[in-house]
Amino acid sequence: MSLPLSSSAAAAGHFRLGPRQQCSSTPSGFVRRRHDRRLNPNLRRINSACNSKETIDQLKIPAPSLVSLLKDGMKSLQTAVAAILIAVQITTPLPNLIWEECSVPPANAVLYSPDTKIPRTGELALRRAIPANTNMKAIQEALEDISYLLRIPQRKPYGTMEGNVKKALKIAVDEKESILASIPTDLRGSGSELYASLVDGKDGLQALLGSIKDKDPDNLSARLAASLDTVAALELLQAPGLSFLLPQQYMDYPRLNGRATVELTIEKGDGTAFSPQSRGEAKSTATIQVVIDGYSAPLTAGNFAKLVIDGVYDGTKLNCANQAILSDNKLDRNSGYSVPLEIKPSGQFEPLYKTRLSVQDGELPVLPLSVYGAVAMAHSDVSEEFSSPNQFFFYLYDKRNSGLGGISFDEGQFSVFGYTTVGRDVLPQIKTGDIIKSVKLIQGRDRLILPNENQAGLILPNENQAILQAASFLYELGCQRRTTKMWRTAFRRKNRASTSKG
Repeated sequence: MSLPLSSSAAAAGHFRLGPRQQCSSTPSGFVRRRHDRRLNPNLRRINSACNSKETIDQLKIPAPSLVSLLKDGMKSLQTAVAAILIAVQITTPLPNLIWEECSVPPANAVLYSPDTKIPRTGELALRRAIPANTNMKAIQEALEDISYLLRIPQRKPYGTMEGNVKKALKIAVDEKESILASIPTDLRGSGSELYASLVDGKDGLQALLGSIKDKDPDNLSARLAASLDTVAALELLQAPGLSFLLPQQYMDYPRLNGRATVELTIEKGDGTAFSPQSRGEAKSTATIQVVIDGYSAPLTAGNFAKLVIDGVYDGTKLNCANQAILSDNKLDRNSGYSVPLEIKPSGQFEPLYKTRLSVQDGELPVLPLSVYGAVAMAHSDVSEEFSSPNQFFFYLYDKRNSGLGGISFDEGQFSVFGYTTVGRDVLPQIKTGDIIKSVKLIQGRDRLILPNENQAGLILPNENQAILQAASFLYELGCQRRTTKMWRTAFRRKNRASTSKG
């Protein structure tokens, strides 16, 4: 398995001026000789003073003449510096060394920019990955900006926060019909309740405005988290399935059309115990929950969910590597599918297959690896264009081994398909030799599609609703041309499935 989980950053060079001369009033080199050639008696007298250790007061130079002298000296110094820079620019192989903006090269702008905003928690990454109504995404973005503003110490920009909440509230009120219309009919009752809670609930947008006026950051932070949870719940109702069609060659793979939750029970292999989280008893087993995301990695998440159902990971040993906890790679090679590398870039409509992202060129995945507790598939032993059929790992993100922007140097190289949401404190306690006692799919079994060989290339009946919702979602995004094609393809396959059944 190829797992380059650490790297070193390249050092950036800096242009610095040389040390100041002992007699700072006197230009050095050709500048001094140039001034000597000028008929400036004051300058020549100061030059003599520097050599004879006389003071300026002893020379009895009038104040106006001294000011004029300093101005002449500065102009001459500027001319000399400009000449030097032009010479350097002509002779050096590095273009625009000085007068271009002094910044990190564009190739490293994402890795080394401290302003790069990537999700810092699995919950935030999962929320951003939901393909929901565009109005809900605008509300989400406005509220998430407040999370960054709350990190500012001392004087917090409450005025900006208030503007963000009012913006989100206006969208929620003005676009109520559009928000609720994006929810399937059978789920619209639950959607209406969540909408009311978001606007006027105990921890809704109106309550957020009250916390901002009170300038209570603790109360504001708690209510903001609750509001974002409500936003995520609404968005999940708006996304009953995938918002894109899988390539035809992958239609006979297991796939996850949405979200699922997996629970792992880890047992100590050396007979020791896991440290309790708080005032609890030390136990030899610990529980971890992982939310796997089929919206961004349907094939990878679907393959993993099938392996869980089949009990492939029960009794599997764990191995600790640099920044990772890996499952044993000695499982039956016939277990699992040879799934291609599957990464969905931010801002793109569907995942890329067999293609790694170039983070240094600004490409970032929807599901980043640079989150503590990220879950991804290892590379295949045969080719890095494919993921391992069954070996996965927990990524132990460490900011000390990443760029200034907080991005791992392995970002965009692996198929990330989920995040640890419960039991993150257990991960650093896992050692080589510990065992996965059991793994269960506790939520999302209805989203897992396991097509039969006879149905390869056909859409199963319970996928029809998801396809129609995906087409509606595409229309809202303004993709009319692609939406029309998707509708035609969906109904063509539906009719083909009905004909084959008949």
